[in-house]
Amino acid sequence: MDVSEQFWEASLDQLKQGFVEEQHSYSCLLCGEKVEKGVIYPYENVSYEAERFMRIHIEKTHNSVFDYLLGMDKKLTGLTNHQKKLLRLFYQGKSDKEIQAELEIGSPSTIRHHRFALKEKERQAKTFLAMMELLKEKDQHAPSFIPVHKTATMVDDRYNITEEEEKAIIDKYFPDGADKSLKKFPPKEKQRLVVLREIVKQLDPAYVYDEKELNQVLKWIYDDYVMIRRYLIEYGFLDRKADGSAYWLRG
Repeated sequence: MDVSEQFWEASLDQLKQGFVEEQHSYSCLLCGEKVEKGVIYPYENVSYEAERFMRIHIEKTHNSVFDYLLGMDKKLTGLTNHQKKLLRLFYQGKSDKEIQAELEIGSPSTIRHHRFALKEKERQAKTFLAMMELLKEKDQHAPSFIPVHKTATMVDDRYNITEEEEKAIIDKYFPDGADKSLKKFPPKEKQRLVVLREIVKQLDPAYVYDEKELNQVLKWIYDDYVMIRRYLIEYGFLDRKADGSAYWLRG
């Protein structure tokens, strides 16, 4: 199970803590980092058991689960930029009066109205989540769709693809195996998404590539490596420094 799939399959409590417990390890839902049970991990001259160290990892790498979730694309959170600003200030423990002064909008009562609107959104989300959970028990014909990767920049109909369709696309464009070279780059958006997801699996999520290193890896996969690199960035799989000196997979 890849990181995005594990993220979307996690329970609400697991999402809140930012990691899941597996048989022999703890796995970060935000980036896929794993720590092994039974191993003692040093950090700033102190030794920690695995679960505690995973919490430290989330704090030092992602600041907090709240910050990570708030930074996700608005099509995944359903939040406007204004709502995100308000939530961040609420999370910081600021009063309505302090928030009103900082944002320079309306009055403290205006902030209270926003709090009420967000509470309404929470109630709607809980109701919808409960209905979807109940639906799972009855809908025997629901197909398994490929998960939306957490750093997606465009969440739309291109993700309307089943696991069976995904396998057919992989077989078509990677006839020698998904870890081999790409036969050709597909013309359709859905097919491109599947192909890019497979290409990403051949990159090291913990490594920062310089441009030459990344080009070497991508050129082995497909001759037009510049195009592949561009699409990996466009689809939200890859990030880079402004001057192109460093590239890395987004968490």
